[in-house]
Amino acid sequence: MAATPEPGRGTALLVRGLSFRYPGADQDALRETSLQVYRGEHVAIIGPSGAGKTTLCLCMAGVVPHVVQGDLRGDVLLFDKSTAGQSVAELSRQVGIVFDDPEAQLFNVTVEEEVAFGPQNLGLEREQVLARVEESLEWTGTSQLRQAAVNTLSGGEKQRVAIASVLAMRPPLLILDEPTSMLDPAGTRQVFEVLEKLRSREGMTIITVEDKVERLAEFAERLYVLFDGSIVAEGEPSDVLSQVGLLTAKGMEPPQVTMLENRFRPRLEPGSSYSITVSQAHLYLSRFLEERAGR
Repeated sequence: MAATPEPGRGTALLVRGLSFRYPGADQDALRETSLQVYRGEHVAIIGPSGAGKTTLCLCMAGVVPHVVQGDLRGDVLLFDKSTAGQSVAELSRQVGIVFDDPEAQLFNVTVEEEVAFGPQNLGLEREQVLARVEESLEWTGTSQLRQAAVNTLSGGEKQRVAIASVLAMRPPLLILDEPTSMLDPAGTRQVFEVLEKLRSREGMTIITVEDKVERLAEFAERLYVLFDGSIVAEGEPSDVLSQVGLLTAKGMEPPQVTMLENRFRPRLEPGSSYSITVSQAHLYLSRFLEERAGR
């Protein structure tokens, strides 16, 4: 069941009964998948390898069916308009996507040219383009790479530049497919803090596909679990990640603090949930140890 939106919070993305099969495949990559994302919301999608997460991202961004062909059934509505009925140019102004492999979307010679490419194609004035480039490079910690050749960058640097190039477009909806897979913990936190700033300050809607569930638990408002092409769970991160049995059965690992707490109390009281962040686990374990000491 979809979450109830806050008053005045409309729908940014609606996926209804979506199924997709790649040409030559013997089964669907997505099966009757449905989800809803509200404007200004940060929603996360998790799932094991092969669950269909990247395919779902391509469908939500309109890459399917405009670039990637196949058998598509169901609907994807972006700000109340079907992605299938819009042109690539129209979609590029509404949704940006960051792929897990930065090599798939970097093609300019220098970092500055790469980050400026999107805003230039939006027809912005030179001053606006330069301002967006400067801000996006600063946000992603790549200002010192401005004049560097893209092909000389490390994997992590390329990933940061790919994120900066999409942020420079300021899309109302941003989709990130494992955007921190090549980043260290400090870089991962920086990216998520930038995303939170964009969401809270500019009202950007964010959908993140990520394996680092601890970070998702901290920043996302809602969480979807995708398995074998279908949504199998949805809700607030604490509620979803507390379903330890379901997640492990589907090949996923909850946050380490959640697994630890699950050992102390394998059965939850009605209406309660496990800790999903270190700070929450610290409070719970402190109370637990105090109770044990007082016996």
